[in-house]
Amino acid sequence: MEATEISTAILLLGGFEPLPFFLLGAEGRHGNACLQTLETALQNVPTDRQGKLSKEYLRVVLDVVAPSTGLPPLGAVDQKQAAKKDVFQLFAEKVRDHKDLESRWAVLQETRVEYFRGKDFVSFLKNHPELKDILESDKNIEIEDIGNILLGKNLLVRCDRVVKTVRPGKRKLSTWPAHLEIFPDQVFSENDAFFAWTFVKRRPLWQTLLSFFWPVLTLAICLFPVYPHRAKLLILYSCAGVLLLILSLLLVRATIFGAIWILFGKRVWFFPNILAEEATLSELFRFWPQKDEEERPKWTARLFYAIVAVLVILLLRHHAPDEAARARYQKRVSNIIDDVLEWSPRLALSGMMDKQQTVVNTTESNDNFTDGSNAGPEKVVTPDDLDEEIILDQHVDDDVVGNMEDTESSSSTSR
Repeated sequence: MEATEISTAILLLGGFEPLPFFLLGAEGRHGNACLQTLETALQNVPTDRQGKLSKEYLRVVLDVVAPSTGLPPLGAVDQKQAAKKDVFQLFAEKVRDHKDLESRWAVLQETRVEYFRGKDFVSFLKNHPELKDILESDKNIEIEDIGNILLGKNLLVRCDRVVKTVRPGKRKLSTWPAHLEIFPDQVFSENDAFFAWTFVKRRPLWQTLLSFFWPVLTLAICLFPVYPHRAKLLILYSCAGVLLLILSLLLVRATIFGAIWILFGKRVWFFPNILAEEATLSELFRFWPQKDEEERPKWTARLFYAIVAVLVILLLRHHAPDEAARARYQKRVSNIIDDVLEWSPRLALSGMMDKQQTVVNTTESNDNFTDGSNAGPEKVVTPDDLDEEIILDQHVDDDVVGNMEDTESSSSTSR
C-alpha cells in the first residue's frame, strides 16, 4: 500500500480532526519504515462490520507510529497546548496579583470588575521584565502581542468609559471612570484604553482563614453579656476609643477641608482614601491629599457656605445643653453602661425568681381579700346611692376650693 493510499484510508476511516499525516508521504528508508509500522499496527486493530476504525483505536495506532516518526504521541500534543494555555493563565494571575500594576474597580454591565489602563500595563511590564519568563518560549514577544493573546484567550476584555463628555465643573474626563462598557474592537492599545480581568481571582489563604473566623467572632459578640467584668471593661473602652478616634479624624478632616476651601478655593482632603470602598491597606491610610484637578469654585459660592457655617455654629451654641442637662445625660448613659456591665445570668435568674415570688404573694393577698369580701354581708348598690356619693364628692371639692381661696386672701392681707 502506498503512502498516499494509507493516508487517504486513515482519513476516510477516522473521519475527524486533521492529524499529522503528511509524514506518511515521506520518501526514503525512514518513510518506508513508518509505512511498515503503520501497516502492522492497522492489521492488529479490530474494525467494525463495515471495516472502519473507531476514534479510540485510531488514536492508539497513531501513538504507536509516532515514535518511529520522531514526533510525540497524539495525546502529548494536546497536553502541550493545554500547558501553553496554563502559562498565559499563570502569567495573567501573577500580573493581577502584583501590587505595582495600578487598578481600580468599576461597574461593567451591572457587574463589578477590576480593570487597568493600557499605558499602565505597558510601563508595568517594562519595569518588571522578569514576569515575562513565565511565558517560556513566548517571553520575547512584544507587549502589545501579549495583550492581544490575553484578549484572544478571554483573560481580558477591552472596555470604554460610558460617560464620554466632560461633566460641568471639571476640566477633563475622569482618570478612572466608575462605569464601563465593552469596546467593539477587541485589540490591545495603550492610548486611553481600559482592560478588565474576566477570570475569578484566586482567594489568598488569609481570606480563607478570615471567612472561618467571622462566625467565631459573631458568636463571641453574642456571648458578651456572660464575660467577666474586667473583660467587659476592656472591650468597652477599646471600642469607645476606636469610635472616638474615627469620629475625631473625620471631623478634623472635614474642618480642614472646609477652611481651606472657603479661604483659598482649594480642595484638600487629608487621608483621601479613608472612606474608599475598594482600597488596599496602604492606600487606605495614605496621608497626603491628591492633586486638585477640578475647576476652582466661585467666590460667591465660598461666601455663601461661609455664612451658612457661621449660622450653624451660632445655632448649635445657642441651643447647647446647660450643665444640669449634661449632668442628667451623663448620669443616664452611665446607668445604661452600668446595667450592661453588671448584668450576669445569675442576677437575671435571681431577678426572675424574685419577680415570681412577688407575683405569687400578690395573688395570695388578692385571694384573701376576695374571700373576706365574700364572707361579709352583701350590699346592693342602687342609683340613689350613686347620686348621693356624687353630691358628697362635689361638696368636698367646693370646700377645698373655698379653703384655698381663704388662705390666699389672708396671705395677701397680711402682706
